[in-house]
Amino acid sequence: MTSGKKKRMSMLDSLAASGGPSPAPQTGAATPMMTSNRALRSARDAVDSHHVWELDPSSIVDDRLADRLDPADVMDLRDAIEANGQTVPILVRRHPSEADRYLLVYGRRRLEAIRRSDKVTKVRALVANLDDDSALRAQISENMARRDLSFIEKAIFAQELVSSGFGNQSQVAEILTVTKSSVSMAIAIADMVGAGLVRAIGAAHGIGRPRWEAMGRAIADNGLDRDGLIHIAEEAHDKADVAMVIDEATTTDDPSVQAFEAVSKAVAKAVKPAKASSASLASSVPLKIGGKRSGIVKRTSKGVAIELANSDFANWVEVEAHDFIEELHERWQQRSED
Repeated sequence: MTSGKKKRMSMLDSLAASGGPSPAPQTGAATPMMTSNRALRSARDAVDSHHVWELDPSSIVDDRLADRLDPADVMDLRDAIEANGQTVPILVRRHPSEADRYLLVYGRRRLEAIRRSDKVTKVRALVANLDDDSALRAQISENMARRDLSFIEKAIFAQELVSSGFGNQSQVAEILTVTKSSVSMAIAIADMVGAGLVRAIGAAHGIGRPRWEAMGRAIADNGLDRDGLIHIAEEAHDKADVAMVIDEATTTDDPSVQAFEAVSKAVAKAVKPAKASSASLASSVPLKIGGKRSGIVKRTSKGVAIELANSDFANWVEVEAHDFIEELHERWQQRSED
């Protein structure tokens, strides 16, 4: 197994309760990740006597909202569970209308890995008494305790939570531990990029809001073909998979990041801005102070410059410029958040 695969396996099934497999039922066994926050503490307290059950994987239904965009690469995880056992139980709750059936709260990849195994026939699970809201909060908290969601994962998840009627943007912001303005902006970016393209690209950890927003605006403003971009993202994933098979990938190779870069390049190539003359790249606006022209505001390809006529006021501005710009920046931030 390559080091890259080992790293992904660790991400898929973080062994927060490390200590080796223990197939026998355990009592009073609470993992560190289950005590990390209020949602997980509530889930822990709802578990029936903290008993680890051995359940038939086919008795567990997974109808949750997807909060992860990484492909379900569970084969390495299946091999690890077959070799070492399932260290961390999944969490389920009883089905409200079907006897001996359960709804998955978290542990999707562990469940899928065991479903694909010919050697492991039972999945180790904790059974909790949780309503829909508490189950969703526990799902999010457990995932974020193991690995923080990327920007676009949060954006898509927030979009789905709002559209599914879970709550308004303020309530979703509380769940994801971000501001309401962040949720609003993230949903807008997800809309511009398109859910299909986002899922084709993947989580793209390390790619933040500015780059997703720039790409989304370019796609939306220029009416680019998202189906074609989805094909480019899928090709990037295929190339990454081939490289992994022949062991050319390194531990820093993230297929979703490669897919984002490929799509970003295609978008940049498709958007061909008209060649601007040197005159159009620069502009200037007269600056009046006290009704008199006292300087100019110049915009160039490099930025913005303010020129003031030589005066006592100009001397004062020179001294106070740093604090003045800081104040303007704070006012701009407040306006952006409103």
